[in-house]
Amino acid sequence: MAFDTIIRGGTVATASDTFSCDIGIRDGRIAALGAALGEAKETVDASGLLVLPGGIDSHVHIAQPSGPGIVMADDFASATRSAAFGGNTMVLPFAMQQKGESLREVVADYHRKADGRCYVDVSFHLIIADASDAVLGQELPALVHDGYTSFKVFMTYEGLALSDMEMLNVMSVARDTGALVMVHAENYDAIRFLTDRLERAGRTAPRYHATSRPVPVEREATHRAISLAELIDVPVMIVHVSNGEAMEEIRRAQSRGLRVYGETCPQYLVLTEKDLEGLNMEGAKYVCSPPPRDAASQRACWQGLQQGVFSVFSSDHCPFRYDDPQGKLAPKGRTSFRWVPNGIPGVETRLPILFSEGV
Repeated sequence: MAFDTIIRGGTVATASDTFSCDIGIRDGRIAALGAALGEAKETVDASGLLVLPGGIDSHVHIAQPSGPGIVMADDFASATRSAAFGGNTMVLPFAMQQKGESLREVVADYHRKADGRCYVDVSFHLIIADASDAVLGQELPALVHDGYTSFKVFMTYEGLALSDMEMLNVMSVARDTGALVMVHAENYDAIRFLTDRLERAGRTAPRYHATSRPVPVEREATHRAISLAELIDVPVMIVHVSNGEAMEEIRRAQSRGLRVYGETCPQYLVLTEKDLEGLNMEGAKYVCSPPPRDAASQRACWQGLQQGVFSVFSSDHCPFRYDDPQGKLAPKGRTSFRWVPNGIPGVETRLPILFSEGV
């Protein structure tokens, strides 16, 4: 039996065992595991190496608009090259709509950015920022029909946050079309209240980013997002969960049979809020939302992965250059944590971190 490729002598881990063997590949699929499989058009010597399946990073941001004067560090070529180096064979970035934009035109624009520039497979989620009648009544159902079956809504960020009514309307379309709603769950008004108070007190350094987004901000929004999804009877995924209290909201919903899914990310397993305390603006490197928490939150997120509360482990890759006026050290960002671009890289390090720290 001829194979297109044989990977010889690598260490393979299955659901039940770990052993050394050859892997026979035909038509792009694993066709056999065994010893001395025979001949192939191509042979790869994997002696002494682990042979792992390609990862799918289902939450990345690439070439996405990030505010006036702010530019993401990646384009589709550099991001997907990083993904491949990190053991991924597919990524799912977001086609992000902004207020007043046609969702269909946004999707077409992201395809133009990606076409011919990708080193791994790419598919798209949608971001709904303008839940207008035209978008929800025409464009979104048509795009779901075309295969864009997951879309993200935000409960925070100026220009992105949807009201509860808008979220309910988006969820209704998802229910009617069989789509999945992904939710960034943080309470926008609470964050603005705390941020204003911190700035009035002169507390503007990057470390106060975490102070402005404490656990209750995430816990409340997680509870509310789940409640709205329950009202509509639609599946929902709470993304980038950072702590045990928000995780428990998801666990309770799952125990009641609701179609609620959870996702966490490497930053919530290996970073803490203390990383935001670097000298000068060093802490800006770690500004992301929700922010890294404390050691107890780290342990809770590891347990959530081990116990299956989190069914997805993604990177939320969202990179900005540090020493760059179009990145983390933008002039406005130097005045307050409020304006530091939110996001950190992760598509290349997600799987190495998981395997080194969690296996």
